[in-house]
Amino acid sequence: MEDSDSDAEEENKYRIPVSNEIVLKGHTKVVSALAIDHTGSRVVTGSYDYSVRMYDFQGMNAKLHSFRQLEPSEGHQVRTISWSPTADRFLCVTGSAQAKIYDRDGLTLGEFVKGDMYIRDLKNTKGHITGLTCGQWHPRKKDEILTSSEDGSLRIWDVNDFKTQKQVIKPKLARPGRVPVTTCAWDHEGQRIAGGIGDGSIQVWNIKPGWGSRPDIHVPGAHSDDITGLKFSRDGRILLSRSCDGTLKVWDLHQMKDPLKVFQDLPNNYAQTNIAFSPDEQLFLTGTSIERESTTGGLLCFFDRAKLELVSKVGISPTCSVVQCAWHPKLNQIFATMGDKSQGGTHVLYDPTLSERGALVCVARAPRKKSVDDFVANPVIHNPHALPLFRDQPSRKREREKTLKDPVKSHKPDLPMTGPGFGGRVGVSQGSLLTQYLMKQGGMIKETWMDEDPREAILKYADVAAKDPKYIAPAYAETQPETVFAKSDSEDEDK
Repeated sequence: MEDSDSDAEEENKYRIPVSNEIVLKGHTKVVSALAIDHTGSRVVTGSYDYSVRMYDFQGMNAKLHSFRQLEPSEGHQVRTISWSPTADRFLCVTGSAQAKIYDRDGLTLGEFVKGDMYIRDLKNTKGHITGLTCGQWHPRKKDEILTSSEDGSLRIWDVNDFKTQKQVIKPKLARPGRVPVTTCAWDHEGQRIAGGIGDGSIQVWNIKPGWGSRPDIHVPGAHSDDITGLKFSRDGRILLSRSCDGTLKVWDLHQMKDPLKVFQDLPNNYAQTNIAFSPDEQLFLTGTSIERESTTGGLLCFFDRAKLELVSKVGISPTCSVVQCAWHPKLNQIFATMGDKSQGGTHVLYDPTLSERGALVCVARAPRKKSVDDFVANPVIHNPHALPLFRDQPSRKREREKTLKDPVKSHKPDLPMTGPGFGGRVGVSQGSLLTQYLMKQGGMIKETWMDEDPREAILKYADVAAKDPKYIAPAYAETQPETVFAKSDSEDEDK
């Protein structure tokens, strides 16, 4: 109990806003990228499920649904998202070799060019040739960005020209070859660039006239595993580095030979795990990954910058790893992304007494309860330029009715004529067929059957049949001269 009380006192002392929490859901895998614009109204998250979701605190209600979903590069994980300093555009870095720029509403503005993978010297390629690892917008200039890649280079681009890069930086390596650059960062003024190299070294370049690929600061073997995050302090004195070796190291930029402090036991299994500062930079924070045997969940760990000690641990998720984190200065709210192979979300921690707007705005808006009388008419969508396969067939009811009324189009049969014929047609009273009519008129057909007895009409031909048999009688003339008829069955039955 005493420990928990002291923890609470520490939190109160540093005024960490963790009393309340909301979760922005929607992703189906770990959320690996997070960016909040400087006004604090829009949050963009990217995930290993290849999608980017955009949330707007002003337009959300308590259901916390994203207003837009994008898939920047099909089949490639989203690795970093970064807002421009004016917050009118954002950079999206995926596992593909081409970074994309989107506007504030999620419409694609352009995609940077890919380099020629068969050119050996990276300085001569027009762009990155393999998957990107990280990217960041210049903190001051609204048309300059920095990207790093697995091809072993960092590149500076002009956002207004997607076809050419401004600068290629090749890190210093102990032996020639291609070693991936796992992360990159600008300092607060955009005067320095830091890169985390796959061989465990940290390299820093000062941007000055005539600068090149030779680093101004080179710390070989800074970490024993991939570096996942670098962060400069605002005053430019310290540099924080986070790595997959489970450590967070604090470096003095004036004396980089050895770290000021190494924080151990911070498991990290994701290449996007970062470090963030509090608004006043008294604290810095990072997330931890869960390990198989461990019972500890994903934590957010807070450290004091002056004392260089662990101040607080906040449990974010019992089963998921915490990857990206941010502490927004205007909202005074802490964002932490988490997830695993089957789920992902962004936790927003806030305190109603300390925080402003952001999560507080949408939590207050309860979604309207549905009424029994609600009715929504399905809209009729007109799409005149759809392909024939997807085109809706127009209603032909009126056309059918019109056709039925037209005797020619509907192929209506002629009604029988009553009375004398006209217009080339023969009247029924005279016989319906033309040949019949003509034969009658010529006396070739005499209709006597109406006033004749049928029995007499048949017997008329009996004598002729006896004298001149044509078919059956001649066949039996020799074998059966006397005709034998079968007896009726009915007589046998009577007996």
